[in-house]
Amino acid sequence: MTTAHAEPATPVDLAAIRTRVDDALEHFLRDKATTTEPALPGELTDTVLDFLSAGGKRIRPLLCVLGWHAAGGGMPVPQSIVRAAASLELFHAAVLIHDDIIDNSRTRRDHPTVHRALADRYRDRREPDRFGAHAAIVLGDLTMVWSAELLHTAQLTATQLTEALTVLDGMRADVMYGQYLDLITTARPSRDLGRALQIIRYKTASYTCERPLQLGAVLAGAHRGVREALTAYASPVGEAFQLQDDLLGVYGDPARTGKSDLEDLRDGKHTALVALALEHATPAQSARLLGLLGNPELDHRQADTCREILTATARPRVEAMIRTRWAQANRALDDAPIPAAVSQALRYIADVVVSRNT
Repeated sequence: MTTAHAEPATPVDLAAIRTRVDDALEHFLRDKATTTEPALPGELTDTVLDFLSAGGKRIRPLLCVLGWHAAGGGMPVPQSIVRAAASLELFHAAVLIHDDIIDNSRTRRDHPTVHRALADRYRDRREPDRFGAHAAIVLGDLTMVWSAELLHTAQLTATQLTEALTVLDGMRADVMYGQYLDLITTARPSRDLGRALQIIRYKTASYTCERPLQLGAVLAGAHRGVREALTAYASPVGEAFQLQDDLLGVYGDPARTGKSDLEDLRDGKHTALVALALEHATPAQSARLLGLLGNPELDHRQADTCREILTATARPRVEAMIRTRWAQANRALDDAPIPAAVSQALRYIADVVVSRNT
């Protein structure tokens, strides 16, 4: 464990961390637009910057820096750690760009998705929508490459970089496996709650919470006790995050979430909400729900029917699961060997996860 620097004695300034991460992202992408040889088309970096600027909580970079502090990392946070944290946001952007293509989503954060924005930019092409999807696949790949480059040029020590790559290799594999599980169960909803939770663990809990915290911790030379405590917190928080996201995908106000409240129902996503509904529904409710989920032409009236069944059979159960995981995360922090200011910030993030409406 790093002990050469004082632990944060005052509340961790999450807003200041986010500002530094945003500055690092903008500086990196602006630099790519002006110094890359051969020169990149400006629209590539501009599109990624626009995507990043449209919103996002920066939860992964924030957790990375909190992991650094949890393991006794110094104040102020070195720029190398900020850049490593920022690389997580570029990886997240790449995943979202590809995810929106898979889901054929039209909006993200109340803005056109990247493949839609590129299609609109080239509306004069013979097949603009096909072009937009293909161009977004390439841009998502490039953004993932940039994520790795930002990490490798962060000026970490050789030991830090080796430890970081071990964590990040696991994170990348987890999220891709989770995406694949999500794909093979989409439009095939069932009562299998275990499979729904497995998707959550790989697709969200690992990559949103656990691995970012672990990244920051290993960069600070964390001992085993710190890493175990962070995992004990992160696993339930990550699950709560996705369970809440699933509720927002069905019940959220598009004006607040920036996403459609029809897509998950039209896709027939296999979520805990759906699994529990099918487990506890009457035969008539189950037949009706299965007849509507996965219908790409599902209209608002039919969606309301789905919501009525989901509310009667599953929504309170999912909300109870979220509260249980929130409590587990908070208990994990009670005796965690981390500074009080870090624990306070992690409790705040857990509160935000369970109460968010965007």
